[in-house]
Amino acid sequence: MTNRLAEEKSLYLRKHAENPIDWWPWCDEALETARVQNKPIFLSIGYSSCHWCTVMEGEAFSDLEIAQYMNTNFLPIKVDREERPDLDSIYMQTLQFMSGQGGWPLNVFLAADDLVPFYAGTYFPVDPRYGRPGFLQVLEALRRYYDTEKEELRQRKALIVEALLTSAVMQKVTNQEVADNQLLQKGWETCTGIITSKQVGNSFPMIPYAEFALRGTRFNYQFQYDGQQVCTQRGLDLALGGIYDHVGGGFHRYTVDPTWTVPHFEKMLYDNGQIIEYLANLWSGGIQEPAFERAVAGTVKWLQREMTAQGGYFYAAQDADSFINSTAIEPEEGAFYVWSYRELQQLLTTEELNELQQQFAVTANGNFEGQIVLQRSHPGELSQTLEIALSKLFTARYGATPESLSNFPPARDNQEAKKTNWPGRIPAVTDTKMIVAWNSLMISGLARAAEVFQQPNYLELAAQAARFILDHQFVDGRFHRLNYEGEATVLAQSEDYAFFIKALLDLHQATLGQLDHVSSQNSDWLEKAVSLQDEFDEFLWSIELGGYFNTSSDNSQDLIVRERSYIDNATPSANGIAIANLVRLALLTDNLHYLDLAEQGLTAFKGVMSNSPQACPSLFTALDWYHNSTLIRTSTEQITSLINKYLPTVAFAMVSDLPERSVGLVCQGLKCLPAPANVEQLLEQVQRSQNRG
Repeated sequence: MTNRLAEEKSLYLRKHAENPIDWWPWCDEALETARVQNKPIFLSIGYSSCHWCTVMEGEAFSDLEIAQYMNTNFLPIKVDREERPDLDSIYMQTLQFMSGQGGWPLNVFLAADDLVPFYAGTYFPVDPRYGRPGFLQVLEALRRYYDTEKEELRQRKALIVEALLTSAVMQKVTNQEVADNQLLQKGWETCTGIITSKQVGNSFPMIPYAEFALRGTRFNYQFQYDGQQVCTQRGLDLALGGIYDHVGGGFHRYTVDPTWTVPHFEKMLYDNGQIIEYLANLWSGGIQEPAFERAVAGTVKWLQREMTAQGGYFYAAQDADSFINSTAIEPEEGAFYVWSYRELQQLLTTEELNELQQQFAVTANGNFEGQIVLQRSHPGELSQTLEIALSKLFTARYGATPESLSNFPPARDNQEAKKTNWPGRIPAVTDTKMIVAWNSLMISGLARAAEVFQQPNYLELAAQAARFILDHQFVDGRFHRLNYEGEATVLAQSEDYAFFIKALLDLHQATLGQLDHVSSQNSDWLEKAVSLQDEFDEFLWSIELGGYFNTSSDNSQDLIVRERSYIDNATPSANGIAIANLVRLALLTDNLHYLDLAEQGLTAFKGVMSNSPQACPSLFTALDWYHNSTLIRTSTEQITSLINKYLPTVAFAMVSDLPERSVGLVCQGLKCLPAPANVEQLLEQVQRSQNRG
């Protein structure tokens, strides 16, 4: 028997449809029912590819005794964080206030009357273990506390609300208190230090930090680390490590060790888009490591083969777990990706296996629970022998050769994964929903890679996804965040606006450099960006505080506080990207209103940047744009020759009426420099212009 979640579109919610818990989706009816029945709300937030979310679903949420107590004493609500990042952000802050750390599944207990949380945690086992209490014990203790400790409950909630409001408002500092050039250096030193190799713990891509660290290398700061070496090493860790799928392409979410060896095997669209852009930027900056180009090309092939819908948009994620065979009860982590040594002996020739062992971390004992995760030991190009060996492994995994397999259909849920007659291994489940923000990150990555590697097909792939969003994500004149099988839903949030405006601007720039290869219908990217920015400003800009709220003014009624995202996590902060967009729009349209908004936004977050530089690398990127923005007005031919260089605060404008005997104009804010007579002079002006802040 199923519960209410069986009718939901979210794959994550439907995974809980057969739980004995009487789940509700987040909706007005659920909140009102909790108030009428005076039941505390148990709010559980996760996402479809979350491993420990899956574990808890199969354990505590499937336990009959726990379900009976939960249904009697609480109002249980399930939320997909990818549908409602605004809710997730607020209640994740609560967990961090209480415990000093966060993670998913996010399980929060709320008072029914005001939705204020009074307790929060992550994974709860059925029985006490891992130093954690059993879930039923937790439920019983919290219900007793809710009923008997009214005054303490009131005080506890008041402290939490105060902390949330303080975080949402933030303390401003004036321009005189911290000089922006000092702030930029502080941000760069912080970001560079954060991505320097460490000796313990998990390894995450942390691309917003790596991107700003790479930007700052042009300033020649004196620091204990060599910035370019640090940024190059981050690229090598990604392109050579087990975090990259050397057989099928695409990057996993992170590794569970400091050596970039064993990944947490889910593949998220947002990681892959950011990594493609970062590796392309490294290449354009002169660090032309063949492994970078191979990883980008392999990731694009994976994207086309497994993550692109017929309509042209990109799917959200692939799970970490998959079934060993059709009779398996539970999926196993990494089963689709790892190899036994015996398999390698059977599939490869002796010469191929020997060379694989020389170039990859391959031993008879393996490096992951007796299995082997492929991790490269050396940079450089792979030999033809190794490419053939990896192709054989691809064929064993997918049941077809790389050359013959252009489309690999997704397994949309566990039942489909088990019942389909796959020619190779059973794949992990793919969450096929379309998320505007994540698609936008991939569009930007593809646009940059198209410029740098001169690959028009990358640009066309990006353009198709952008066209889908433009054609399908506006309902009654308003921008929407998600699309399920052609149906747009959930009003867009700040990250959707900010990331898609950036994607449109990136497409506009990339198209200027490849006009011969891309259809003319792409020529209005800038116009679309301006139109969407108008809607963003109307519904999400904070007139009183500066910056953008996470949610629109007419879609925040169910939130206990209205936040403005400034912290970078696995994805960049919405305000960091949005403020950089405003500077770019000012350059490309000559509309100084955008520059005014950018200044107000930076002023709003300057206190955070000064006091917590480790939290907000994307805001430092925006500050870099604000102080070093440069516009090159030149011909299509010159744009084509320049656009593949690493010029992080440059925008291009195509013009035909240049001064006589000039190759272009380099403009800074409200002035243009003397017209350069040749490309060398132009580049010299550009380099100085990018360092003036």
